[in-house]
Amino acid sequence: MKLQQLRYIWEVAHHDLNVSATAQSLYTSQPGISKQIRLLEDELGVEVFSRSGKHLTRITPAGEAILKTAGEILRKVESIKQVAQEFSNEKKGSLSIATTHTQARYALPKVIESFIKAYPEVSLHMHQGTPMQISEMAADGTVDFAIATEALELFSDLVMMPCYRWNRCVVVPRNHPLAQSSQLTLEAVAKHPIVTYVFGFTGRSKLDEAFIEKGLAPKVVFTAADADVIKTYVRLGLGIGIIAKMAYNEETDKDLVALDASHLFSSSTTKIGFRRGTFLRGFMYDFIQQFAPHLTREVVEEAYQKHSKAELDDLFDGMELPTY
Repeated sequence: MKLQQLRYIWEVAHHDLNVSATAQSLYTSQPGISKQIRLLEDELGVEVFSRSGKHLTRITPAGEAILKTAGEILRKVESIKQVAQEFSNEKKGSLSIATTHTQARYALPKVIESFIKAYPEVSLHMHQGTPMQISEMAADGTVDFAIATEALELFSDLVMMPCYRWNRCVVVPRNHPLAQSSQLTLEAVAKHPIVTYVFGFTGRSKLDEAFIEKGLAPKVVFTAADADVIKTYVRLGLGIGIIAKMAYNEETDKDLVALDASHLFSSSTTKIGFRRGTFLRGFMYDFIQQFAPHLTREVVEEAYQKHSKAELDDLFDGMELPTY
């Protein structure tokens, strides 16, 4: 059994069983990958993948178990490389982050700009997706960090740390009746068609909870994962927008009015998470602290030692978080 063979089955499984695409991503040949997978299966005495002719059709039950262990081995190998790199050149390496559009567009630019200046030899990679996809990428080791508001708590093998609290605003055209309101109410908001985030994105659950608690049934006419898309459709008159307050820019959105809605909805907390067992290099600790200053290396190391969500919650209970 070779490490290369484990890499091949792992990559094929994560390229939708497309051997050709896997070969391109690994800069090798398709026949070479197929041959090595067959050799591994022959050695193990079981099939990792079911086939129809020359095509892989699904992962077998035995393959699922093998791939789980293969992933753990490959992550351990990567950790060994990270340890070696930390001692050979502490300012050179790579950092991969998975996050949502809102975080990438509004919360991270200044942090990333500062980080790149401090670590010009660190290759930074950003992946965007749904909160569930982001959490999965961190949980399976595809990325180093996941930054999101929703879904991270569903993965018990992630160390999750709170970064900041935020709330929402209602955006409307300047001539909209709500723009003249002295105090926004949930009842007034529910009277208008609403354009907001897709369920499962950017604290959407808090929004739904607020309406349910009041016995209101808002008319959500359009949803999107992107605050800029939401604002575009507000401008087109499709409805009023409910977005993260940080996603409103007084310069670029001067044709819209942002009405504070923090008294209508519970605040949400954005968290950063990484997989248990991840070797954190010095620049990774620095990135976390640049994004969330209260998450010092000492605090992160203490969080790393916790073994359950309850222990993590106790650690951060009462900690003062920035609010946006």
